[in-house]
Amino acid sequence: MIAAWDAYGCPKAVILFVVEDVTYNICDQRFHEYEIRRQRPDIHVIRRNLTQISQQGCLTSDKRLIIDGDEIAVVYFRAGYEPGQYHSEAEWEARLTVERSKAIKSPSIHYHLAGTKKVQQEIARPGVLNKFLSDSEAKLVSQLFTGLYTLDMSPEGDQAVQMAMENPERFVLKPQREGGGNNVYGQEIRTVLEKIKDSQEREAYILMDRIRPPIQQNYLIRAHEPVKLVEVVSELGIFGTILGTAKDIQFSKFAGHMLRTKLSSVNEGGVAAGLGALDSVFLFD
Repeated sequence: MIAAWDAYGCPKAVILFVVEDVTYNICDQRFHEYEIRRQRPDIHVIRRNLTQISQQGCLTSDKRLIIDGDEIAVVYFRAGYEPGQYHSEAEWEARLTVERSKAIKSPSIHYHLAGTKKVQQEIARPGVLNKFLSDSEAKLVSQLFTGLYTLDMSPEGDQAVQMAMENPERFVLKPQREGGGNNVYGQEIRTVLEKIKDSQEREAYILMDRIRPPIQQNYLIRAHEPVKLVEVVSELGIFGTILGTAKDIQFSKFAGHMLRTKLSSVNEGGVAAGLGALDSVFLFD
């Protein structure tokens, strides 16, 4: 964020954190804010939700974003990923105002859309990766994909619906949503598809092969729960940072990792929801 602020090139500009109306993850947001202040006392951070941006924000003729008198250099989205955060047309207009501005966005709208399940499913189609990567790179990356299937109103989508209805335990039904608690598993897939299989509502989902990670034994330490040895599965997330435009990438680098572990018997494993726990990596031969 500091590098993006520097790249913007206006010493008086500030960083905008776009936050929820009620913020439950405020602690890690404040850590970012305080670390920015520690490293660069000259950079100020402001926090606004989408409703406040709609009321206080505007664009200048040269596309500078102004919020309550402050020019915005960097927009850091901690909200805006959930439909419920757009209460009315005003919040959608606020998002459009931000996107039309010359402020540097994290994530950019391109990366936001690339994170949706539908775009991931389309990228996994044979030959699509080759538009962006060399043949050798595309081959390597494609080996990381599991099965991803469209549910569009087409013969291909009909076939995916049929597969899921016949063997729901093999799949996960995923909507275009961030965070936990939205996916559909097991027999519930059949129930949901029975209701939507003949309507365009099914296009809001994709179908994915269910990943079965290796089961291990470990201790989960959670609030109000006794500590005992249980069977768990883990998910490793790799963080990266990238700054640039389509034509000029200033840097793209590794920026850490997070390992989340949950009971092998549960579908969702959100840490904030109390279903999973943060873990650490132990490598062995």
